[in-house]
Amino acid sequence: MIDHQVRVHPSADHLPREEQLAWKLAAVATGTQEAEDLDPAAGAMAANRIIDNAAVAVASLRRRPVAVARAQALGHRTSSGASVFGVAAGTRVSPEWAAWANGTAVRELDFHDTFLAADYSHPGDNIPPLLAVAQRTGRSGADLLRGIIAAYEIHVALVKCICLHAHRIDHVAHLGAATACGLGAMLRLDTETTYQAVQQAVHTTTATRQSRKGEISSWKAFAPAFAGKAAIEAVDRAMRGEGSPSPIYEGEDGFLARMLDGPDATYTVSLPEPGEARRAILDTYTKEHSAEYQAQAIIDLARTLREKAGPLEKVRSVVLHTSHHTHQVIGSGSGDPQKYDPTASRETLDHSVPYIFAVALEDGGWHHERSYAPERARRPATVELWRKISTVEDPEWTRRYHDPDPARRAFGGRAVITFEDGSVVEDQLAVADAHPAGARPFDRAGYTAKFRTLTEGIVTAAAQESFLRTVDRLAELGTGDLTALFPAVDTNAVAAHDARLPKGLF
Repeated sequence: MIDHQVRVHPSADHLPREEQLAWKLAAVATGTQEAEDLDPAAGAMAANRIIDNAAVAVASLRRRPVAVARAQALGHRTSSGASVFGVAAGTRVSPEWAAWANGTAVRELDFHDTFLAADYSHPGDNIPPLLAVAQRTGRSGADLLRGIIAAYEIHVALVKCICLHAHRIDHVAHLGAATACGLGAMLRLDTETTYQAVQQAVHTTTATRQSRKGEISSWKAFAPAFAGKAAIEAVDRAMRGEGSPSPIYEGEDGFLARMLDGPDATYTVSLPEPGEARRAILDTYTKEHSAEYQAQAIIDLARTLREKAGPLEKVRSVVLHTSHHTHQVIGSGSGDPQKYDPTASRETLDHSVPYIFAVALEDGGWHHERSYAPERARRPATVELWRKISTVEDPEWTRRYHDPDPARRAFGGRAVITFEDGSVVEDQLAVADAHPAGARPFDRAGYTAKFRTLTEGIVTAAAQESFLRTVDRLAELGTGDLTALFPAVDTNAVAAHDARLPKGLF
């Protein structure tokens, strides 16, 4: 790896483009190896993430935000576009709108992959726009694979080195840059074109984190889809010769100076050397449970504690000792009263670790639909327990959250349950069971089982098998085979659901 020092430069410096971060990101992407030279483990993991994305997308097809995005996309049909989850196989829409619909479907349940470091991210959000453009431009499975691995490489590098959330900037700003780089790699664009697209994508996808604060709305699902759509449009403009705000990162009125640490800030971004294997995708991990990633280990911990706790109506208090991030973002340290509101939206509840721990402790597990049902959130015993749960930051958990060694990094916490008679039950868990360092790390069998579970009753057993066989030979897929990466569903049921939606402009 090469460490690149990044800082703000006055306009009078005339920073050469080859010294700009956007250029260096583009150079890594456009220098990505041929598919046959890619790391085999990285390629296998990319295939796993295609399975994971399809599973959660299909499971969300009849949720309102996904139906809205799909309806908007269907207003932009074209004979030579890209597929949309949940519609007839022959239907095509413009690729940026396919990315919009499919990106929303993938993100809606908060149930796909994650990477946490200086910032946080869902790198699987890169896949919908890449797949849409691959279909539109007639790319092969090997081309798609190259693009996915490049996008993950850039996304992970940015998330490791540049913190957005400290400045309340939403993490899709890194996603836009990564997707533009992945598209550059997949389409074999030159560095100059990809560089311009990266700058446009960063400029247009910088937004605040209010989408994840207080009354969290459906925009949380739309936000990465918007970034993917914007990245496609940026690449299209750059391919037509259009330039960008430059230098987008280092400029005196640019991203770092005005959105992040200010004009005196410096960052170190580590990127692979030319010819070095792109393996960053192996640092990322998926979710076994449909909730914010920091809640994954907490759900598994609650499952264990349920067997030890005894009568929950006798609980006096529960304190979760955890990292700064978990306490401040999804815990009581956020100061958000909505995190204790039984009428809160699903999007808010999946960012409330007190709610999640209460339900998981009562039920001994978690379900992506039942655990969020309004009647479940309003159950009197649950509300009573929920409001006894608080979080506190423990400096040791914060240190472990940011440990530079992925093998020692921890995203869990310690739960202390105090009962009315003064007795205490406690336990801790560093990482989720499904984490690579966890008790049951997800492998291909885990991804396959998740896919079968989430698509049961929506995708026939035969169609499930056909999809999984297609993914197994991803690198061999020809230019017309990528439609098979969309599992066949009962489109009549989806269309009947969509017909009941309020109409918009399209």
